[in-house]
Amino acid sequence: MSDRVFLDTNVLVYLFDRDAPTKQKKAREILESQGGTGTIVISTQVLEEFYVNVTRKLGKPLSEQEAEGAVRDFALLDVVEIDLPMVLRAIAGARTHRLSLWDALIVESAQARACRRLLTEDLQHGRHFGALRIENPFRL
Repeated sequence: MSDRVFLDTNVLVYLFDRDAPTKQKKAREILESQGGTGTIVISTQVLEEFYVNVTRKLGKPLSEQEAEGAVRDFALLDVVEIDLPMVLRAIAGARTHRLSLWDALIVESAQARACRRLLTEDLQHGRHFGALRIENPFRL
């Protein structure tokens, strides 16, 4: 089995962003290559952010019903549920690593499932947090 990979919100949002066809294609490739292996991990935070972004921030937003359906589909993946101890660890990590709380919580969620890779365009490509490596799948 392949190493677990954590997907940040932007990877899921690009699946539905018709105004960014290159990134949409790349996001689809990621899901197709990893989806059947059971290695994709997301968090409740990612699901919440996804819903807000695809219903409010896309040039052509999804309807609330379409977005809810997508959330239900993504909920079939390995989903890290955010709890208070995780939030407190993320607060400490935000200070230590000079991250926003939201980014620190993503890192903490990925580490909670022993992910080796975190796919995001929001953190520095190549940066490590212990065994977790940040990768920007959309960089040229």
